[in-house]
Amino acid sequence: MKRFRIYQVDAFTTERFRGNPAGVVLNADGLTESQMQALARELNNSETAYVLSPTAADHEVWIRFFTPTTEVPSCGHATIAAHYVRARENGLPACTVLQKIGVGILPVEIIPVGNDYKVVMTQGAVEFSQTLSGDRAAAITGALGLSAADLDARCPIQIVSTGHSKVLIGIRERSKLNALCPDLTRLAAISREIRCNGYYVFTLTTKGDDVLAHGRMFAPGIGIPEDPVTGNANGPLGAFLVKHNLVASSGDTFTFKAQQGEAIGRTGTVEVTVAVREGNPERVQVAGRAVIVFQTDVEL
Repeated sequence: MKRFRIYQVDAFTTERFRGNPAGVVLNADGLTESQMQALARELNNSETAYVLSPTAADHEVWIRFFTPTTEVPSCGHATIAAHYVRARENGLPACTVLQKIGVGILPVEIIPVGNDYKVVMTQGAVEFSQTLSGDRAAAITGALGLSAADLDARCPIQIVSTGHSKVLIGIRERSKLNALCPDLTRLAAISREIRCNGYYVFTLTTKGDDVLAHGRMFAPGIGIPEDPVTGNANGPLGAFLVKHNLVASSGDTFTFKAQQGEAIGRTGTVEVTVAVREGNPERVQVAGRAVIVFQTDVEL
């Protein structure tokens, strides 16, 4: 038997019971894959992060992510949560940590903020799939409860990835966004066809707000009916906005804030920075704060 320390962390917020809850197992060495999956199912967060010892000299920590039903290669909010816990437990100074995750070895910046921390995650390679149109697009919008009149004509429906792909669907009105009640069974079936498990529906503000985008993310195909605040959706959104000239970037960088979770009472904020080269998105980072809700020990 070994005692494992488990944390419940709300990410992309500094207020408990807001943002996106993630499980974090800080001393996960010795857990089998089936135990990791069972613990993730028991905690029932959208993702649980398992912090493991490095497997080679080119990284400092290895992290694996599990939804209640499957392992996923990358997760924004659980990365923020895991590194926040590591920083708090180890009293880390400002530093950069190299983490190994399912999409490769990527840096994470730890930034002290007073007596607390902000975490900045560099995401994986930016990848754009073909835009979705015709019957396939109609199936997706129909399952989401959207009509053609709801869509933002500037935004093609497209799969974009910075490590874990999402279908991005731009719509015109926040009121429609907050009223969405999608057919999760249909979305899960479509996910199997298009090999993409997340649907990120977003609106763009036009009034010079501090927050540029508001969104909701549904991923029933991997056991997540709705994810409260999603780093792996808002990161691709930043790349998408640059790619389709929907925003003006200042020099070689585009930075914005996205808010998510209002419709389900778990509002959180993601800071997104896109490195731009010759008008194209080259690298994406997401940043956020976090707060520990509780910690406990489990013997397995």
